[in-house]
Amino acid sequence: MALFDNPFDAKRRLLRGGCTCGAHGSQAEHEAALSGDAEIQRVVDGAVMRALFPHDAQRRAFLRSVGAATAMAAVSQFFPTKFAAEAFAAAGAPEKKDLKVGFIPITCATPIIMAKPMGFYEKQGLNVDVVKTAGWAVIRDKTLNKEYDAAHMLAPMPIAISLGVGSNPTPYTAAAIENVNGQAITLAMKHKDRRDPKDWKGFKLAVPFDYSMHNYLLRYYLAEAGIDPDTDVQIRAVPPPDMVANLRADNIDGFLAPDPVNQRAVYDGVGFIHILSKDIWDRHPCCAFAASNDFITQTPNTYAALLRAIIEATAYASKAENRKEIAAQIAPANYLNQPVTVVEQVLTGTFADGLGNVKKVPDRVDFDPFPWSSFAVWIMTQMQRWGQVKGEVDYKAVAEKVFLATDAAKLMRQEGQTPPTTTSKTFSVMGKIFDPDKPKEYLDSFKIRKAG
Repeated sequence: MALFDNPFDAKRRLLRGGCTCGAHGSQAEHEAALSGDAEIQRVVDGAVMRALFPHDAQRRAFLRSVGAATAMAAVSQFFPTKFAAEAFAAAGAPEKKDLKVGFIPITCATPIIMAKPMGFYEKQGLNVDVVKTAGWAVIRDKTLNKEYDAAHMLAPMPIAISLGVGSNPTPYTAAAIENVNGQAITLAMKHKDRRDPKDWKGFKLAVPFDYSMHNYLLRYYLAEAGIDPDTDVQIRAVPPPDMVANLRADNIDGFLAPDPVNQRAVYDGVGFIHILSKDIWDRHPCCAFAASNDFITQTPNTYAALLRAIIEATAYASKAENRKEIAAQIAPANYLNQPVTVVEQVLTGTFADGLGNVKKVPDRVDFDPFPWSSFAVWIMTQMQRWGQVKGEVDYKAVAEKVFLATDAAKLMRQEGQTPPTTTSKTFSVMGKIFDPDKPKEYLDSFKIRKAG
């Protein structure tokens, strides 16, 4: 079926096309695309029907059973195709449609991953290849080398890249936050009776990357217990896919890791969940959708379309009723490569903790795209606290330049969402209030720190 053919016609076959973007019946149809409201509405209708009925025989059987009018009414009830068409038409045609987006196989990347099998990219006129990647340093290097157009990154990474920490300074952005919460401290089973972090001197602990919320949250948690993370324990960077194997091999005593790593350790019987990261800082940011400034300025329509797809997927993932469906979509080998039950336990928040308990924490992980600039300011205080960044830092200027809250708010409104009216807010980390207008005072208040 060509792009603009009626997807509610049971006589037509709903086949992928042969054009450069893969959405049209031919290259000629591809060139003629995006010329008129009716055509754009067909694009969206076709994308929705492809997403709802991956197998064309199912779509045609459905239409023959209920009729086109009833089908259109039913689909419109659950998916606002008219609104989507208006949003789609609001921007120009993407300058580049075939894209590569790198990701690490963890549940933090849920919106980036699910947008592929569930048709969110396709609805925006994009042909996105989501590429599973081994570790964060590889993600960083491949995006800097332009092998990836955009990528799943840890929220501190665009700040580190922009400041030239760990790499050459390159203007980079966190266009949207992927997830809030979603991490945990997991310990080896032999430590189930050592729950007080004051007793952890000598532990070998893992985090996924030096420039990560995991590193800063683990250091914060240890320091609050009087443990100096630089002298009393060893903290090493281990890629998430390798963490459970290292715990099983007794190379480490535990980790603060993204999921489903923690739940997989429980599933395999090699670890237990000590605490969730939300118990350190409730609704803390973790991962982000990131892109270089060059990509944004050179292909602005593509960037907007990509970010719209991410924001819409994030909104879909934030609804509890969609979590089991999403778990089934992202669990297969080409994405997370995990048992569906492990991913379901993470996304639904009903999970075994490895100590014989079944816990119910619905917001164990949540999805909220808004990149608060105050998140970036807090991250920079911790970069300074632990000696990654030295000297004076213009917190506010860097935060506003890297965390693109204004762009996210604009596109959230286009998607019918209600973004915050401000870009900064206060919050509490282990009971200590953080005021983003007083970062220096906050940094100076910590007794255990490395920064000079």
